Amino acid sequence: MDNYALTSVIIVNYNAGQLLTDCVRSVLTSSVPVEVFVVDNASTDQSMWQVHQTVGYEPRLHLIENPKNMGFAAAANQVLTQTQGEFLVFLNPDCLVKPDTFERFQETLQQHPQAGMAGCLVRNLDGTEQAGCRRSVPSPWRSVVRVLHLDKLFPQHEKFQSFVLTQNPMPNEAVEIEGISGACMVVRREALNEVGAMDETYFLHCEDLDWFMRFHASRWRILFIPMIEISHVKGACSNHQPVQVLWYKHRGMVKFYRKFFQQRYPLPLMWGVTLAVWLRFSVLALKTLLLRH
Repeated sequence: MDNYALTSVIIVNYNAGQLLTDCVRSVLTSSVPVEVFVVDNASTDQSMWQVHQTVGYEPRLHLIENPKNMGFAAAANQVLTQTQGEFLVFLNPDCLVKPDTFERFQETLQQHPQAGMAGCLVRNLDGTEQAGCRRSVPSPWRSVVRVLHLDKLFPQHEKFQSFVLTQNPMPNEAVEIEGISGACMVVRREALNEVGAMDETYFLHCEDLDWFMRFHASRWRILFIPMIEISHVKGACSNHQPVQVLWYKHRGMVKFYRKFFQQRYPLPLMWGVTLAVWLRFSVLALKTLLLRH
């Protein structure tokens, strides 16, 4: 263990219930030195109390409770100055890691000094690969391709490729990629200091996409490491307010498009894409409300 650097794990919690305790306990079994910061965004369940009761006194664990929901990026950023690790892990509270997960991340990143961030193979509870754990940046054009299923009409054409790479063959080694899963992002301290923290103007969702763009702009590479696997109960923290989560997600996409693609695309196309985003939100929100009633 002494040969490995300290890893700082940041977990932003919102009503994750028992999953939060399971997540924290899995992190504390790590084979490398860890410090764990759980930042709670005014949860209304007993998740933080459960961690305190189950884990008990643990000097490596720091629990921070916010009086209101600050959003994911702001909550994660607020403890950055308290962290000491050479590597930082931004981990969802509904994830489970293995004892050697962070050890293997460190070993791979040490072999790739130009990599500022890394992700891994994220699996659903049934063992399937989770969509989004390896992806390209969803530019406006790629989003149009996915919505209209143009990738299925022209599967071999490079101009009509979806940003979701789940259908591609799984690589057998660490590969450079445009985007990883926001559920588990391992970041090198040196890269964080250069790129800066996540953009707090995204309340929930898309702050990871923004970060990927900024890492690439600063010439830091992002790795996908298929040999490392974690489990993720996707949506566990968002099931309580599904329409509100949809709202934040779609509002974040509009902000993301305007921030990074406004100057690259003709204005009419950007208007069309923005309209399509809000139409999609309306359809999904209506469907969600109907299913709940």
